[in-house]
Amino acid sequence: MTLKTLKQTLSKFRNLAILVIGDYFLDRYLITDPDLAETSIETGLEAHQIVAIRNQPGAAGTITSNLCALGIGHIHALGIIGRDGQGYDLKQGLRATGVDITHLIETPDRFTPTYTKPINKKTDAEMERLDIKNRTPLSLNLENQLIKTLHNLFPKVNGVIALDQVQEPNCGALTDRVVAELAKLAKTHPNTTCFADSRTRITNFKNVILKANSDEAIHATGERDLNQCARIFSQRTGKPVFITLGPDGILVANNENLTHIPGIKVPPPIDIVGAGDSVSASVVSALCASASLSDAAQIGVLASSITVQQIGTTGTASPEQIAKRFQDTQTS
Repeated sequence: MTLKTLKQTLSKFRNLAILVIGDYFLDRYLITDPDLAETSIETGLEAHQIVAIRNQPGAAGTITSNLCALGIGHIHALGIIGRDGQGYDLKQGLRATGVDITHLIETPDRFTPTYTKPINKKTDAEMERLDIKNRTPLSLNLENQLIKTLHNLFPKVNGVIALDQVQEPNCGALTDRVVAELAKLAKTHPNTTCFADSRTRITNFKNVILKANSDEAIHATGERDLNQCARIFSQRTGKPVFITLGPDGILVANNENLTHIPGIKVPPPIDIVGAGDSVSASVVSALCASASLSDAAQIGVLASSITVQQIGTTGTASPEQIAKRFQDTQTS
C-alpha cells in the first residue's frame, strides 16, 4: 500500500453508511482522589471519594466512536438498552459522536449494560470494575423488533458490524435467532460488507467476515497453529477472517490464502482496551471503500497502533493520524 492509495481509501469514508448491531454498553469512569478518602462510620470501610465522572459509549459503542473518528458519513446504532439513567447517558454519548440512534431500542424490562471503572486520580490505575449486565434471555418481542429493523436497514448501508459482547447465551442483542437472520441477509446481499466479532460464540456466525484475537481463535477451533485456525474459520464461513495478534499485527485468511501484516512497535505506556474494536471499525471502513484485504488489515494495524497509546480511555484514530503513522513507518 502506498501513501496515495491510503489517502484515496480514507477519503471515501465520508460517503459510507455503516450499521453497528450488538451490545451497547456505557463505560462510566469514576475518578477517585485517594487523598480525600474517608472511613465510613457505619461500616468502618474506606469510602472512596469521586471527584470527576466521565461517560462514554462502550462495547458496540466503542466501534461507533471509532467510526465517527474515521469520518464515516452515516453511522446507525441497533441494539437494546434500558430506559434508565445509564441509557440516557449512553444516548448522550452516542449523539455526541454523530451516531444515528433512531433505531436503538429502549425498554424498561432490561438494564443498560454498564462497566463502572473507578480510576485512581494520582496513579491513573483502574480499580476493581463494577458490571451491570442482563442475565436473562431476551424476550421474543424484543428479538422480533431487532430482526425487523435489521431487515429494514441492511439494504441501505455499505457495511454491517456485529459485536457480541455479552457472554451469557441469548442475553444480549445477538441471540441465536438474530445471528441466523444476519447470516441470511449476508448471503442475499453479497455486496454489503458484513463482519462479526464475538468473545465466546464466533463459530455461530455464518456467511460473514470474522474477526477474532489469537486466544479466541485457538479456543474456538481447538487448534494451536494460528494459520490453521484462520483457514478453518475461512473455510467454515466461505469468507475472509482477520485474526489480531497483538503487537505482532494481523493474520488474514481467505480460504487457503494467508497474509500476515506485521505490527507497529510503539513505546510504552500502552493501553490495549478497545484496540480490537478500532481494528473492526477501520477494517470494515476500508473494505467498504474497496480496499484489498491486505490493505484493510494494514489500516487496522495503523489504527490500533494509535489507539493503544491513549491511556485510561478507549481510544480512537482519525484519518489524519493514520496517514501520519503510515508516513512515520515508511521513514523509520
